[in-house]
Amino acid sequence: MKKKAKSMNIRNLWQYYAMLIPGVILTFIFSYIPLYGVIIAFEKYNVGLGFSSPWVGLDNFKYLFSQPTFTRTIWNTLYISVWKLALGIVVPVTIAVLLNEMRSNRIKRFYQTLIYIPNFLSWIIMAGVLMDILSSTGAINSILAKLGMGTVNFLGDAKVFPWTMIVSDIWKGFGYGTIVYLAALTGIDPSLYESAMLDGATRWQQIKNITVPLLMPTIILMTVLSLGSVLNAGFDQVYNLYSPAVWETGDIIDTYVYRLGIQQAQYSVGAAVGLFKSLVSAIMVVTSYRLADKLAGYRIL
Repeated sequence: MKKKAKSMNIRNLWQYYAMLIPGVILTFIFSYIPLYGVIIAFEKYNVGLGFSSPWVGLDNFKYLFSQPTFTRTIWNTLYISVWKLALGIVVPVTIAVLLNEMRSNRIKRFYQTLIYIPNFLSWIIMAGVLMDILSSTGAINSILAKLGMGTVNFLGDAKVFPWTMIVSDIWKGFGYGTIVYLAALTGIDPSLYESAMLDGATRWQQIKNITVPLLMPTIILMTVLSLGSVLNAGFDQVYNLYSPAVWETGDIIDTYVYRLGIQQAQYSVGAAVGLFKSLVSAIMVVTSYRLADKLAGYRIL
């Protein structure tokens, strides 16, 4: 019976399945065929010899893990991405709750649009904006000077740079997360708030005992689904804003691969780094979906 039902479903929805064909073909061409290039990570790759370069096995990985710069890069990536993940949950949830408490829909829509605009800007544009704002004569340092505080080298100080990346990324992307949580808030039954008001609950008590608990499944789901990208600290952002002065704390895996594989032409080592990151990310993706199923009841199929 199940097989018959599936065949009938395919016959009834064949147009939708047909629409998937171009995407499947493109995915196969650009995502699966290039996987053959992974072999470079196990060779001493020479452009002239191509894939027939000498086989070295795991030597590239041994060399990689013996480099202090690589272990430092992993730490930088985890530090930046974990803070982005944590604040990327806290800030949108907080803003969504505050917007939800606004009585005027006109003001709510205005602020919602205002915070969402940076999400549409590329990091090329945002980098130019940040360089102007955060320069020694920029708006932020001008304000600090008027307050009697010293200037801060946001993009050149190795200690400050990681937090510059974290805060600027949250500023750019929290508008999208806010919309997700606002959508979840609309699903809360208004009668719960009415009952709480009749019992004399204040607005803070309503948020604490109704809004946050009912929003928690969405928070858990968004958090666990973000674990798969924990090694993606933001190549576009960091590459457009970092410099050799902040490599010690700002260099991440993606920029490390770019320098090794593209700028220094160490193709084998660069491929080894990329393969290592892909394997760890694959494990994190599987783990995150298992957690999403267990903690939030979310399943793809």
